[in-house]
Amino acid sequence: MAVGVSGGIDSVCLLYWLHEVGADVVCLHVNHRLRAEADTETDYVKNICAQMNIPCQIFYWDGEKPEKGLEAAAREARYQMMTDFCHEKGIEYLLTAHQSDDQIETFLMNLSRGSGLYGLSAMLPESERNGIKILRPLLEVSRAELKKYCDDNHIRYFIDSMNSDEHYTRVKIRQNRHLLNDKLDISDSRILLAVQNLARTREWMDRYIANRIEMVIRSWGAMFTASFLFDEAEEIRLKLLGSLIQKIGGDNYQVRLNSLQKALSNLQGDCKFTLGHCTIRRLGDRILIVPEGKRTSFRKRHEKRKKLI
Repeated sequence: MAVGVSGGIDSVCLLYWLHEVGADVVCLHVNHRLRAEADTETDYVKNICAQMNIPCQIFYWDGEKPEKGLEAAAREARYQMMTDFCHEKGIEYLLTAHQSDDQIETFLMNLSRGSGLYGLSAMLPESERNGIKILRPLLEVSRAELKKYCDDNHIRYFIDSMNSDEHYTRVKIRQNRHLLNDKLDISDSRILLAVQNLARTREWMDRYIANRIEMVIRSWGAMFTASFLFDEAEEIRLKLLGSLIQKIGGDNYQVRLNSLQKALSNLQGDCKFTLGHCTIRRLGDRILIVPEGKRTSFRKRHEKRKKLI
């Protein structure tokens, strides 16, 4: 296994626990070169790994940084470097130190955006990114518990200065989340219970969607009758189309909900458009989805697959 370690409370605590149970891990640390103290944190992660005899791989996010969407771009770069390393070394699992406070903050961020089932079910204990399984073993552990463990055991950690920068939505939520409990009596445990309930529904939906996709997906894309999509309930219809586009287009995230709703509207009749690095075409009763730039001829596809679903 590999474990992502930033040098903060959560990841340092996870690294120590993995060492205590004798897990065979390699530490992955990404220096984004965004803060003056980043190099000091990198040296610290190197040193604690050396003390515990844990292999440590350091990555640097070089090059020009975007002015907008910096947090998302940094996250994407971080996961790309770590999952590329896992592929190179034949590592199947990547552990991250997301904990219950992160889970609550993610729920509230997505609630503020008007997210549906998938956004409100927040982070799953196990997911996949770039073909690597991502495990989050601390989702039921609070930040306060992790801090207490580190303090009680005299374990040093760093506090990211960006965690107090209210330009970031997550920081605003973190600093004001207590108002939900203080003013409305909505406790953290109630929020986490809601997330868990939503996650169970999401798990059922994922299994159903995966089975449906398996029926139509091919190496070149997918082709199916309109009824395959439009006979489903709207929520399933949106997720099914989004999942097909994501799988065929190769993106880590599904396209936004409003884009999917517009795509479904277009697909009510004959059309051809691009979305999520895919070309999507409807002709008569047939719908075709292929990677952008590939041919969208129905004839050859139909000759290869005479019976449509």
